[in-house]
Amino acid sequence: MNRPPLQFIFGLHVHQPVGNFDHVFADHVEDVYLPFLSALAEREFFPVSLHVSGPLLDWLEAHDARYLDLIGRLVTDGKLELLLSGYYEPILAALPRPDRVEQIQWMRDALARRFGVDARTLWLTERVWEPDLAADLADAGVGCALVDDRHFLVSGFAPHDLHGPYRTEHDGKAVSLLAIDEQLRYLIPFHPPEETASYLRTLGTRGHRLAIVADDGEKFGGWPGTKEWVYDRGWLASFLDTLDGMVAGGELELTTPERAVREIPSLGLAYLPTASYREMEAWALHPEANRRLEQLDALLVHEHVQRTDRALLRGAHWRNFLVKYPEANRMHKKMVHLSDLCRRRGNPDAARRAIGRAQCNDAYWHGVFGGLYLPHLRAAIWSQLAAAEHLLRADEPLTYERVDIDGDGLDELWIHSPHFSAIVSPARGGAVEEYSIFAHGTNYADVLTRRREAYHQIHGDPADHEDAHDGTPSIHELEPGLRLGALPPVDHHVRSLLDERVLDADVDEPRYHAAEYRPIATWATAPVDLEIVTDDAAIVVRMHPHGSDRLNMKELTFRADGTLAVRYRWAPEAFTTAAWFAPEISTATEVRLRGDPEPTALWRAPIATVAKSERGLEETTQGHSATPVWPIALGEAVLTIAVVEDRAAAAS
Repeated sequence: MNRPPLQFIFGLHVHQPVGNFDHVFADHVEDVYLPFLSALAEREFFPVSLHVSGPLLDWLEAHDARYLDLIGRLVTDGKLELLLSGYYEPILAALPRPDRVEQIQWMRDALARRFGVDARTLWLTERVWEPDLAADLADAGVGCALVDDRHFLVSGFAPHDLHGPYRTEHDGKAVSLLAIDEQLRYLIPFHPPEETASYLRTLGTRGHRLAIVADDGEKFGGWPGTKEWVYDRGWLASFLDTLDGMVAGGELELTTPERAVREIPSLGLAYLPTASYREMEAWALHPEANRRLEQLDALLVHEHVQRTDRALLRGAHWRNFLVKYPEANRMHKKMVHLSDLCRRRGNPDAARRAIGRAQCNDAYWHGVFGGLYLPHLRAAIWSQLAAAEHLLRADEPLTYERVDIDGDGLDELWIHSPHFSAIVSPARGGAVEEYSIFAHGTNYADVLTRRREAYHQIHGDPADHEDAHDGTPSIHELEPGLRLGALPPVDHHVRSLLDERVLDADVDEPRYHAAEYRPIATWATAPVDLEIVTDDAAIVVRMHPHGSDRLNMKELTFRADGTLAVRYRWAPEAFTTAAWFAPEISTATEVRLRGDPEPTALWRAPIATVAKSERGLEETTQGHSATPVWPIALGEAVLTIAVVEDRAAAAS
């Protein structure tokens, strides 16, 4: 009996984040995007599906239209199905619900304008799913979404049940779902094409109708080792030969998501839990829990437990990154509050677009991918938020409001004017968690804390962790083998613009910057009482720590010209006479500091972290630390922080 050919969806997602360097965009066009799509066009390996993110579309339109022109020709010829997403590549589930629909509509409008198509299939960014997304996708005109097969497996579905479309709904609004096959994601392009062909033949002989792969286009030349493997060593040519042979032999037929949903009967109803792909759920865990999950999974592998059952052992959902990294939460919650403010102010287009760009996902999380540890990506988010707030507050006076802006149940002080925006946390000793100067487009408190990560390990042999196969290892196979020669420093507390401490006399500058000390006293976690005085020129926030008479007063004076003055008063008699009062100033860029009286010393150093990326372990400067040191006997001091656009002047 002749079987119909196995329908095969081959999908690509190509993306560069808001704020990435021009040379990264350009290199990927030359090394990855154009060569791969051109090879498919030369061999007529169609139809395929393609998602190009909004930030990449914008860059291509402004700098290099060759890729877009090739896409346009293929779309016109009916060889390419273009996919939707949120335009600026947000995690849709993390957005206010009206923003989800708006982001998708921006993408639909852009694809219609540039390519004349009405796209209906959605690439789900980072495959982060939450059940209520179904209604928002339907409202945005989405007919079908690509999700991970893991989303089904954690719900108890069997792998052999996933080779066709399902339907899901929320609030009576329905969309179709297609499950991306994880095994195909790991085979392509890292294993020889014959292994992909063998797997596809197995699916066909078992009577399945559909196989789906959709993944990052950057792995075809942009990930470590893949350019040589895919092009120079002939993987791509061999892959196209192999699958062309299967098509010619009637075993395989290329299709698209829209066509598959139209032609293959639905397999029924599915309700998926909050989920992402396997690695993301592990990365979202706190370090110790991440290690325990790795150990448990390794134990199950050793016991030959199947992937289907191991899927029931899960990590955290994507939103846990906002708990794990307060710096990400600050960006996210500021975005949410500004989005609401924007809608209350009539939703002006320039402010709305800036908020949309600030919703780009990369800077909000960290794994092998994810750009939280990349300062230029965080800076780009804060710059867009500053631009939006600048527009929305153009006619406002200098004022403040009490609001739980970070969502932790404790109010912050949000101080703002047409020129700046600051967040002060009374629960954290009056820490200044944001200080954005709109004219500079900079949040000067945008500094990442040095913290212990699960991959900060100094033992083991990387070779022991690589899967042996004829091909090239994927990033996920390389990840477990990352090792350090020594553990990097870890900060005592989450950094903010100002963290006050008293240090023992034997703490010198090297020990201090290496965090190899214990402070005699710190107010980083001490709640404070507030007294606020305002006038047209400044807002003065006077603070007194609860239950402590050692730091009598911390007074912040915010002026609209971009200066911040801090007055301290402490009780010398509460400490040994040789102690030092040492407030640390952590800033995204170096700033000009003035002390009154002049401090005995000013300790400066870059704030550097060691983090993993697709290139391995990298040391990155996250900001700058400056700590004036005063003798404890003084009892009081004043510090002025001047932020200036001239970076050279700031260092003087």
